[in-house]
Amino acid sequence: MTKRKLGRTGLMVSQLGFGCIRFSSVDQATVTEALNKALDLGVNFLDTARNYRDSETKIGAALKTRRGEFHLATKTAARDADGLMRELEISLKELQMDCIDLYQLHTVSDNATYEKVMGPGGALEGAKKAQQQGKIKHIGCSIHRALDVMRKVILGGEFETVMLAYSPLDQEGVGKEIIPLAHSRGMGVIVMKPLSGGILTSAPPQGQPVPNDPIVRGCLRHVLSNPCVSTVILGMNYAREVMENVATAEMEQTITDAERQSLMKAIGKLGKSFRYGQVCLRCEYCQPCPQGIRIPEVFKAQSIVQGYQADLRYLGLELYKSLAVKPDACEECGECVKKCPAGLPIPQRLKEARKVIEAAAT
Repeated sequence: MTKRKLGRTGLMVSQLGFGCIRFSSVDQATVTEALNKALDLGVNFLDTARNYRDSETKIGAALKTRRGEFHLATKTAARDADGLMRELEISLKELQMDCIDLYQLHTVSDNATYEKVMGPGGALEGAKKAQQQGKIKHIGCSIHRALDVMRKVILGGEFETVMLAYSPLDQEGVGKEIIPLAHSRGMGVIVMKPLSGGILTSAPPQGQPVPNDPIVRGCLRHVLSNPCVSTVILGMNYAREVMENVATAEMEQTITDAERQSLMKAIGKLGKSFRYGQVCLRCEYCQPCPQGIRIPEVFKAQSIVQGYQADLRYLGLELYKSLAVKPDACEECGECVKKCPAGLPIPQRLKEARKVIEAAAT
């Protein structure tokens, strides 16, 4: 398994990481088999969290004799130093470890939370104390949606890694600015949700996984083709999943424009509504619009207003306000429809987006 440097932590981690979020749905024997198969195949980065039910317990039982063969990251939702220390002690006990390689503040996804964890007596203070005590080696955080918080975390220099959601759809808009910015500041970039929480698969809802699913393979290749990404975390439960995903991760990572377009067409044919109600693939194949409408940005603003939590919906309104040409400039020429891989009725959806956004602004 190819290794990449996890930013200034200096840790060399497998480019495919093992996401342990779903371990509560399978028994100990299944977890043990999957984790040992992963280590045997060179996957050496595991990610879990205190609130992933019994995930830490099962990891500890499965790998207690192989501690020197992997780097483990876990997370805490504690916002103050005392709470963090309590959760850390539980994690160490459950994992059967004396020291955790990467301890992350979980879901620092709004300004109020950021100020709390960074302030006096906050979780960061506790993490630094634990680091001085030798109970953790490195400190990171995970963030959803809030680009302004991401910028603060990256530019503040207090964290060594950042975990972000990123897929070919880039629903949270981190691909163009945030990931390169983190990389440029020496941070390790850990990508979560490369399959958009499991939606980007060829399997029907509640259906059986498709062996060697071309959409799964394409999504992993898309993420790993980004040189700013340190590792991508994929949720797995079974040894067969591990073998398939390792094989994909070891494929040629350079993805051509033709392959990317083929991937977007395959995703479009799924006919699904993605995270936050998103239907636009944000592939930008519809551009340029003859009237100058930034079609993907309009739909992005709509999905933020409709799908984000209330205190973040202003991001969609600000994005819409910044657009020089609004959707009402559409002349329904149909050029965008011809080029859309998903075959969306774009003129109609632009009208819908305008109504949603302008209603939210009043």
